[in-house]
Amino acid sequence: MPPRIAIVSFPGNNCEVESIRAIRTAGMEPVFFKWNDPTDLLKDIDGYFVPGGFAYEDRGRAGMVAARDPLLQFIASEAEKGKVVIGNCNGAQVLVESGLIPLDKGLRMSLARNAHDGVGLGFLNEWVWIKPSCAKDRCATSNWNGVMHMPMAHGEGRFTTKDKDVIAELMKNDQIAFSYCDEEGNVSEDPIVTPNGSMYAIAGICNAAGNVVALMPHPERTPNGDPYFAAMKTWIEKKKSLTTTSKSSTGVMEWKIDAAPARDIEIFIDTIITNNEERTVEQALRRIDPAIRLKQLRYLAPKKSEPETVLRRISLFNPNKEIAFVRRGKDLKRFAASDEKVQLFPSGSIVLLRRDEPDTGAPDLGEGSATGVCYVLSGIDEQKMYSPKILEVLANPHASTLSKLHVA
Repeated sequence: MPPRIAIVSFPGNNCEVESIRAIRTAGMEPVFFKWNDPTDLLKDIDGYFVPGGFAYEDRGRAGMVAARDPLLQFIASEAEKGKVVIGNCNGAQVLVESGLIPLDKGLRMSLARNAHDGVGLGFLNEWVWIKPSCAKDRCATSNWNGVMHMPMAHGEGRFTTKDKDVIAELMKNDQIAFSYCDEEGNVSEDPIVTPNGSMYAIAGICNAAGNVVALMPHPERTPNGDPYFAAMKTWIEKKKSLTTTSKSSTGVMEWKIDAAPARDIEIFIDTIITNNEERTVEQALRRIDPAIRLKQLRYLAPKKSEPETVLRRISLFNPNKEIAFVRRGKDLKRFAASDEKVQLFPSGSIVLLRRDEPDTGAPDLGEGSATGVCYVLSGIDEQKMYSPKILEVLANPHASTLSKLHVA
């Protein structure tokens, strides 16, 4: 019988059809599996493929919510048994966020917003070249030669980490599986070759055993990618041994939550309609602590512009569906309403400010400005709130910072 591969579909994925076609073309049997189907249906599965798209609409950040779905715990146990787990694009984001890759446990990297030299690039939809940068038999999908031309389509695909030991270990273990290159196979971080700004021109990585692979471009969307899936079939049929070159550490990154710097003007933007991202992030938090409650606000801190100038721009504020609040020092008022002071932050709540690195929204407000997301948390003891599991829902420490906002 051909290898049976489960195509794992979360709400918001949109590459299932292409993935099924590519797996079938490679001589394997695709099995469509929804995230909430019973895992009993997976008893005869030989491998897993997490496709592209926007799982849970990329709420919070790409892959964050799906990575904390109970199904990922099951898939992690399957990976430990040696079964192949492949994630392309959004699937790669899910695997990195889950800690399944690169070093088996712990949030060790980020697939951050596309950026070059601190400038945000937005969503990229273009064709790129990649090549295997590891040994042919190193990982489940690297057993092919030459270069491969395929599309990329993502807004958050920049491999990055603040942990230098991770990069050293990936290089030592030959785990940088695929790199961006030009048509002749020359690897480069040049924006023409690596459009998303990925460090070391990384396009894909594998875990220490080689059976888990995360790749950002889309080989399933073109016949050019057929060798990628043929390699996957070969690996499964050979039942590759899971010996590793080194023992990975859990590597939980230590968070440092400093006080947010005081700013002359701060703008907090709430929604009139239900904020679906807020509710989904709260659900992810409640898997850790059922009592926690979350309010999410957009944060703008212009250095020189007045609030009236900033909030006149529809790209920053839509008065038909949003409410803005302006704080000057301790004085917090609703924008364009009465002079009456408001209580935006409930008594006893803890307010954390997430700022992505680089802060690609700040240039729109002028030099020295800041943008981010405010998380207003209640229903949880402050000491418990600073646990890595809670904080890693709110931000990936390899691409963002968290600071405590003074609200008294």
